[in-house]
Amino acid sequence: MLHFLTLQNPRGKCLQFQPFDESYLSRLRSADFRTQEHFSAYFGALIKIKLGSRLKSPEAIEDVRQETFTRFLVALRDGKILQPERLGSFVNSICNNVLLEHYRSASRHAPLDEEQAKNVPALNVDLLAALTASEQEKKVREILEKLSERDRRLLREVFLEERDKDEVCRNFGVDREYLRVLLHRAKQAFKSSYLKHKGKNPPDFVPA
Repeated sequence: MLHFLTLQNPRGKCLQFQPFDESYLSRLRSADFRTQEHFSAYFGALIKIKLGSRLKSPEAIEDVRQETFTRFLVALRDGKILQPERLGSFVNSICNNVLLEHYRSASRHAPLDEEQAKNVPALNVDLLAALTASEQEKKVREILEKLSERDRRLLREVFLEERDKDEVCRNFGVDREYLRVLLHRAKQAFKSSYLKHKGKNPPDFVPA
């Protein structure tokens, strides 16, 4: 089934026709950027329209949107979406459940006074992006475990732990010039292993 919404995505372009099928879900699972952008913009817009007449504050609307996306990604990861063509209904049902929970929670809690509100931290993290990043990091660590001890240590220290390059040189007993050679070899080994086991292009490491 094709879906089209005459709205603009964050880049200012109209959303395109997009089939909601197993291929679409597969691209979401593999953290395909364009598919993630479409999903976030398409369903984010629909959720805001739905909630606009039900919730008073933009903050409450955003909280429900973020929680809806979070639960969707958990269901996606756990393989609980059995009818891809009914993706819209699935997201809508999650949103309804989150909205009901929001109503119940709001009825149990009295409003914060101004002084209390100052102590509540701002929640500016985009949970969709955060969960996606977490899934990507998990894949990276899985591939690292398949590399040689030296390549695994080198990539972990430089890119995951972000250690100072001079410290890494001391740990491996090399100078900066040869460190670049070792990093190039390690990144090539990572890429080959990623393509072999994941069947798609690996995430790019930041150049040393």
